[in-house]
Parts: sequence; C-alpha cells; structure tokens
Amino acid sequence: MYVCMCFAVCDREIRSCIARGARTVEEVGDATDAGTGCGSCHEHIDTLLTATLAPSALAELPVTA
Repeated sequence: MYVCMCFAVCDREIRSCIARGARTVEEVGDATDAGTGCGSCHEHIDTLLTATLAPSALAELPVTA
C-alpha cells in the first residue's frame, strides 16, 4: 500500500528502511523521499515507526512455563 503519494513510496519500502536503521520520520524521508513533499504522510510514517520499534508486551513474559 502506498504511504507517500508524492513519491510513490509503499509501506514495504518504509518498513525496510526502518529495518536498516531509520528511527525518525526525517530519517525515513532522507532514505526514501517519503514525507518530503506535502507532508501529509508523516502521521502514517510515524505509525509505522512506532509499530515496528515499540517493544512487544509478549517480550516481557517469562520464557519458561
């Protein structure tokens, strides 16, 4: 799905960029141009960043039963 219409950047490209180390909307923009046009996709990029980088609640559960 396209996240940035100005530069035709899809969510997979943004997720890949995050996996390579991008941690801010600006860093995603530097790597992909997403968010550097009209800026209306900033919220969507931020959501992808948060969803990808936020620790899972499951990670805090004990490993043993």
